[in-house]
Amino acid sequence: MTAPLPGPASPAEPEGAGAVFARRLPRTVVALGLVSLLNDASAEMIVPLLPVFVLAVGGSASTLGWIEGIADTTAGLFRLMSGALADRVRRKKPLIVAGYALSSGVRPLVALATGPFMVLAVRFLDRVGKGIRGTPRDALVAEITPSGQRGRAFGLHRAMDHAGNVVGPLLAFSLLAGVGSAPGVDDLRRVFTWAALPAALALLIVVFVVREPPRAPRPEPPRQPLSIRPPKAPALRRFLLANLLFGLGGSSDAFLLLRATELEVPIAALPLFPALLSIVRVVLTTPFGALSDRLSHRALIAAGWTLYATVYAGFAFASEAWHAFALIALYGVHYSLVEGAERAWVAELAPPAERGRAYGSWSFVTAIVALPASLLFGVVRDRHGAEAAFLIGAGFATAGLAVLLTGRWPRSGSLPPAATVRGV
Repeated sequence: MTAPLPGPASPAEPEGAGAVFARRLPRTVVALGLVSLLNDASAEMIVPLLPVFVLAVGGSASTLGWIEGIADTTAGLFRLMSGALADRVRRKKPLIVAGYALSSGVRPLVALATGPFMVLAVRFLDRVGKGIRGTPRDALVAEITPSGQRGRAFGLHRAMDHAGNVVGPLLAFSLLAGVGSAPGVDDLRRVFTWAALPAALALLIVVFVVREPPRAPRPEPPRQPLSIRPPKAPALRRFLLANLLFGLGGSSDAFLLLRATELEVPIAALPLFPALLSIVRVVLTTPFGALSDRLSHRALIAAGWTLYATVYAGFAFASEAWHAFALIALYGVHYSLVEGAERAWVAELAPPAERGRAYGSWSFVTAIVALPASLLFGVVRDRHGAEAAFLIGAGFATAGLAVLLTGRWPRSGSLPPAATVRGV
């Protein structure tokens, strides 16, 4: 049996960064990271090739915007509902298992799609699964991890997730290696079918390896209507507003791949882009998450959002294939700066008993703007070109950054530490 994890250091006796980083994280955090690695390996065997596949079965850039926008919005809606449920139910694992089971079962069916509507149906159900599992999983990680290590815990989880984003594209690239630089639709379908294998392995691990801490019986509270409203925490709600503005500057990463093809990157090389993006995130996300625990979650988020606006502006003016590779690498640094810090900060800004709802609200706000953002990007791109679309995205991201940088915010670490959980 694993010894209890030590709590955060007393303010009177600060520990060095090395001592904090050396602490062991709960086994369940690592197991959930492995699940994400395999699940994302499955997804990323498909996603980098999806823009080309959608165009091949009769879609357009605007169609792709609809598909990806609806998919991302769907995930946000279901995360909002699953977050409210996660605060009400005694066990979060059944929700996590249900979400992974749905995604693992439907995702490879994109291989059977003969038109954009069928692609949309598969992506919709896949993202329903993501929405069901995501919020309970984040709430479980926050619950079992001491507060002084949450940035590192979420950073590690995201880093393992991104390791899957490296494995998946490389598997897809290897499966396409023998068909030349312009694979046909049947070649893409074969890759999509193979994506079922890592998805099945992820489901087995979440069922048989992931464990939830035992909970002592407690008096049943008076039944209240199930609420999906954000917790009444002013700083959290201001952060949600900043995310809403920032999210309007985003769009599906599929548009980055389309931009790469405009810069004369071969179709067969497209899976290398998410692989490069994920390599950067694997290397940097855990250290930056730990750094946010030591410094300030908000500072790391602000740095990441600034870099995001810079990358989008860079895509507007890029003119050569190597520009696309360099900008994708910087895009990975943006993700590494914010992923652990954002999730850790949400846990601090929300009351502990309402963290599921807080994560659901945060995911919902970032997802609800995905559809209008992707539609706006697709329409502007079709009518005025990629340069205008990327510059508009950079402008919205800057507006969100302005909200984040203004006003008074609570200091990181102001909430009491999480209880130590044994053997999870």
